[in-house]
Amino acid sequence: MVESKTTVPHFYVTSDIDMAAVLELRKQVNATLPPEQKVTINDLIVKAAALALRDFPNLNAAFAGDKIVQHTRINVGTAVAVEGGLLTVVQQNTDTSTLSKIAADNKEMIARARDGRIKPTDVQGGTFTVSNLGAFDVDSFVAIINPPEAAILAIGSVQQVPVVVDGALAIGTRMKATISADHRVTDGVEAAKFLQAVKGLLEQPLRLLL
Repeated sequence: MVESKTTVPHFYVTSDIDMAAVLELRKQVNATLPPEQKVTINDLIVKAAALALRDFPNLNAAFAGDKIVQHTRINVGTAVAVEGGLLTVVQQNTDTSTLSKIAADNKEMIARARDGRIKPTDVQGGTFTVSNLGAFDVDSFVAIINPPEAAILAIGSVQQVPVVVDGALAIGTRMKATISADHRVTDGVEAAKFLQAVKGLLEQPLRLLL
């Protein structure tokens, strides 16, 4: 991580996302699933990021030597706190995986990581990472890129906050997402458009089920 922070030119873009619709979708989906397949907020975010990456290949890439290598597969990793540090477990072919598969696979891999039973295949092949501190009541944060990846998405907690709707004050359900990206591979405009795509998928979440 120290090497990444000191050698990779990071930049950051943050977006505020309305989570009301996706939380309602999660409630309805989970009512139909067995416990081992129940979907977490992070599973939905991972799926949204994977679908958005289809249109932003520079963010699903690596900086290798002096050139950009765009990956042909989208394998989104989830950062997991373990004793002594962090591990990133990787969902292969995330964009084409169903939500229930993402949920089941991530539950199994995270359990193995925390129990010290991690498999090599659990941590191989990542092309993009999601780091979620929402469970720790964190408003927002910036994450360090996981080399050789080009970007990482940092997720804060879902909160009830005052918002203005049609000129009137209301209570909204909001979450902040911040992308850290490698300026050798992409730029602020592309990162902002990617966040807009993630935001759109989470705010109109039926597309996550397709």
